[in-house]
Amino acid sequence: MGETVLGLKMFDLSGKRALVTGSSQGIGFALAQGLAAAGAQVLLNGRDATKLAQAAGRIAGAQTLAFDATDHEAVRAAIDGFEANVGPIDILVNNAGMQHRGPLEEFPADAFERLLQTNIATVFHVGQACARHMIARNKGKIINIASVQTALARPGIAPYTATKGAVGNLTKGMATDWAKHGLQCNAIAPGYFDTPLNAALVSDPAFSAWLEKRTPAGRWGKVEELVGACIFLSSDASSFVNGHILYVDGGITASL
Repeated sequence: MGETVLGLKMFDLSGKRALVTGSSQGIGFALAQGLAAAGAQVLLNGRDATKLAQAAGRIAGAQTLAFDATDHEAVRAAIDGFEANVGPIDILVNNAGMQHRGPLEEFPADAFERLLQTNIATVFHVGQACARHMIARNKGKIINIASVQTALARPGIAPYTATKGAVGNLTKGMATDWAKHGLQCNAIAPGYFDTPLNAALVSDPAFSAWLEKRTPAGRWGKVEELVGACIFLSSDASSFVNGHILYVDGGITASL
């Protein structure tokens, strides 16, 4: 590593390519913007090619790779094809996710299955497809987007909480299996951020008032505040960080 990691150079992502799933809006798009600002070439992913193209137009040099991250075969074909025809994916940010709220005793079975597929299976599918190539190169970064619900629960989202707990442990499993191959596999666990996924909560004055009292920082998070953690975990600065879940939550998991 030597001089290449001295000072701010250890955070420089120049020459790296980063794939961010679910990156046409919200947290995924903000992370893609941040990685690009740090020097990476970003590869945006989603199912809607039109939305992806619009998002890519807002990031200099961005590319798109549209595929359904819940479809194992489609993921494998897209990743293998890109690696063979364009070049290596050095950094993977598994961001694709969804939410469904409702009382657990009435929670629809089909909604539960969608949560499992979108929030957990995508991490496995895309993580495995990228890791196979990273392992061959003996280097790579995988960052899974977990949640404050990886550690905590609240009423009405028990299945979501279960999926994010699984993301945390799958991250540890990835590190356990793949660290010996030169990969660093970690997770970022956001607290409550003002995103399209949380639009119903942001617009609820009672919930926002509760959140401001419950969070030591006293406010909603801004998506840009996740970028520093993502750059750190994507860069040489985190070369000996593995299986870690980094909470970016304004202190909510630190207090009662």
